[in-house]
Amino acid sequence: MNGQEKAPPDPASYQQRRYRLQVGGEGNSTATFNVKVNESDLLIRAADAGLRKMAGERLMYYRHQLEAFLEQFPEVRFQLSPFMIPEHVLVPDVVAAMVAAAGKAGVGPMAAVAGVLAEAVGRDLLAASPVVMVENGGDIFLAGACSYTVGIFAGRSPFSGKLGIRLSRPEKFSAGICTSSATVGHSLSLGRADAMCVYADSAAFADALATAMGNRIRSAKDLDAVVKDTLAFDSVHGAVAILGDKLAAAGEVELISLSPE
Repeated sequence: MNGQEKAPPDPASYQQRRYRLQVGGEGNSTATFNVKVNESDLLIRAADAGLRKMAGERLMYYRHQLEAFLEQFPEVRFQLSPFMIPEHVLVPDVVAAMVAAAGKAGVGPMAAVAGVLAEAVGRDLLAASPVVMVENGGDIFLAGACSYTVGIFAGRSPFSGKLGIRLSRPEKFSAGICTSSATVGHSLSLGRADAMCVYADSAAFADALATAMGNRIRSAKDLDAVVKDTLAFDSVHGAVAILGDKLAAAGEVELISLSPE
């Protein structure tokens, strides 16, 4: 660096998905490509760019299932509390996973939609690729490596673009790491957090829980308690909460400084 601090990224850079450049696995040779179906815009890293067609087909398949469910229960689109699927209604696995994850977190089903789609497509791709990363609007499913580095985009916070999270385990693993923000993107948040990141076994649950915990952050005084409460959930391995120039983190997450571009 030339002795000058870089200005925090403009929130508009979220729209160009610049934060996507900060997501990656360690020590793996992969191809990177995008697939998009309606509102779903996925960044995918996998062994072969030729998997783009398969990824697009799987994304369309799962979106059709979700859209059919939402046509049957249109109130779910705007519901902010858990939804109970009527006993007589059979739903696809992707719908059941979304509803269950949101119910466990105590939020509406759509809080888990990005994570559940990323994970569903990612798990299908594992049949053809030993390493997979699927990112959907800041919600990420990772599989097939022992270590991953994920950059944090937190709007105008001074940590944005400069701070990353390294996830590592002794053996290859899959996980979700998802972020909710009141200042970045289109998703609804009832709190004020610039970023609430949750690292869990399930991307659907990480997505829903990030929303639920982000809703609780109204001031910097809330950060430590929210992170502590996040780790109390089964299958959650780590959490990071950011509001302005304040940060709280705990669990199996290593905070790292990102090299300047």
